[in-house]
Amino acid sequence: MALAKQVEITQLESIQGGMAQFYQPQTSDETMLVQMPANSIDDLFVHRHQTDQLLVVRGSFVLVILENRRYRYIPLSEQVPQLVKIPVGVAHSSINFSNQPCILVNAVLRHGPAIERDYRPMKPPQPYDLDQARAALAELEFAMPQVA
Repeated sequence: MALAKQVEITQLESIQGGMAQFYQPQTSDETMLVQMPANSIDDLFVHRHQTDQLLVVRGSFVLVILENRRYRYIPLSEQVPQLVKIPVGVAHSSINFSNQPCILVNAVLRHGPAIERDYRPMKPPQPYDLDQARAALAELEFAMPQVA
């Protein structure tokens, strides 16, 4: 029996060098800088030949994962450096509630050539629960250290 594909969330470790904080870059076959528009809700996508490795570098957004026909809302922010690894075959989307675009790095791992179907939106089984997504983001923002 094959193990279910799981989204992995990892806190990035860093080292201090003077005033700069250095984070380990992720191994990848292709690295993309992605801009998610302000106030946007994206379609669901399923990649069949790539693993996405996402890191927010400016702003925040909610990653939506479809697991067992239910949505999981994962808040991500530049204030909490985390790497999210989305394996092959996991349906995912994004919601940016902010009035500012969100910038992230996607360190893509290729498992074969990209195919057109990988970027074709799929019909969601049910609407997103925007209140639940907002609550997840608010919880992350509440837990972040406050800057004086």
